[in-house]
Amino acid sequence: MDDQALISAYISGDDNAINLLIEKYRKKVYNYIYILVKDGDIADDISQDLFIKVLNSLKSGKYSDNGKFQSWIMRIAHNMVIDHFRQNKLNRNISTDSEIDILNNKNLAESNVEDAMISKQTEVSVRALVDKLPVEQREVVVMRHYLGLSFKEISEHTGVSINTALGRMRYALLNLRKMIGQHNISLT
Repeated sequence: MDDQALISAYISGDDNAINLLIEKYRKKVYNYIYILVKDGDIADDISQDLFIKVLNSLKSGKYSDNGKFQSWIMRIAHNMVIDHFRQNKLNRNISTDSEIDILNNKNLAESNVEDAMISKQTEVSVRALVDKLPVEQREVVVMRHYLGLSFKEISEHTGVSINTALGRMRYALLNLRKMIGQHNISLT
């Protein structure tokens, strides 16, 4: 069943339909959140809250189907991660008793134009190096890091085993590290 059929069935009272829909997107949502928050417990919490929000929105009729359920759910995930970081920033207490110089601590400073420019230049430089990789390695890097595909999805798209896709990624990363050293690119 497609997403709209599952949504319609759930709204009509079929709780099994929502279980199928959640299972369809559970890993993708979790992985996306995990990549951003880098903490499994937090990713679990946000994922659970997200699906509760989705259920409530579907039941209350706040979702209007335009064939883009996946985009809608991923946008909710993104917004919830932003909310998490905002809340976390508000709750963070800084002790002035510590030996850290909070006035000159780069980790506590707000980003500025210079940082944004350096970050953008680093992205451009790394992307140029990715373009220099052998085709098979470049394909895996682009699918994984720029398109967000899982290694299972990559193996299906490229027609190779998951282990081959993982191997290509490993060699791509080794080659990128080598090229980064040769081109003196700073990633920090």
